Amino acid sequence: MKNITLFFTVLFLGFTQTSKAQVDEDQLGAWYIYIWSTQFNESQWGIQGDVQYRNWDLIGDLEQLLIRGAATYKPKNTDVKLALGYAHITSGAFGESDATATENRIYQEANLPQKIGGKLSFNHRFRYEQRFVDGLDFRTRFRYALFLTVPLKGKTVEAKSWYLSFYNELFINGERDIGDGRSVEIFDRNRLFGSLGYAVKKNLKIQVGAMRQTTNNVDKTQLQLVVLHNF
Repeated sequence: MKNITLFFTVLFLGFTQTSKAQVDEDQLGAWYIYIWSTQFNESQWGIQGDVQYRNWDLIGDLEQLLIRGAATYKPKNTDVKLALGYAHITSGAFGESDATATENRIYQEANLPQKIGGKLSFNHRFRYEQRFVDGLDFRTRFRYALFLTVPLKGKTVEAKSWYLSFYNELFINGERDIGDGRSVEIFDRNRLFGSLGYAVKKNLKIQVGAMRQTTNNVDKTQLQLVVLHNF
């Protein structure tokens, strides 16, 4: 437990560091997230989705409004979960500007859970996106996320119990040319996240934490309030 606490402390201290600035990187942003999923009775099929209200500050200065949904499928005799989905994203400019841009996105993903030592629950998520962004050429992006859940009591996260949650996600652009002579780097961004979670019920969890997002232009910390709901 001491090692877990030390890791959690060091991680959050790392979140508070600042670097190069274009937007106000010292200003704490906030992402408010609701993630849901359901399985159709005993079927291998289900649906999932999330709504994310992202702000450059704690509230009011829109960074993004993301609405996403997908059909899911679990092959027999495996814990693998596959998804095919669609997302609609409205992105806002930093500061006083009311300018927005719209993106429509199709994506495919695979989730591969893994248990280590009876207590550590990992999930490997691979996602491939096809992006249609206002004013830009068609783009693709590859994403890999590694999630870790650590119960603070017992070996699994049960109702009315606390846990720690971490993830790191790497984004890689599929194309560099994006139209009108503009280009992007192969590296798109990285997200490092740590949180304290509480299971209200077995199928309803709340997490409060911080995420450090690093791009080629901006390094910024966002508070995250996350609700996870399986029904």
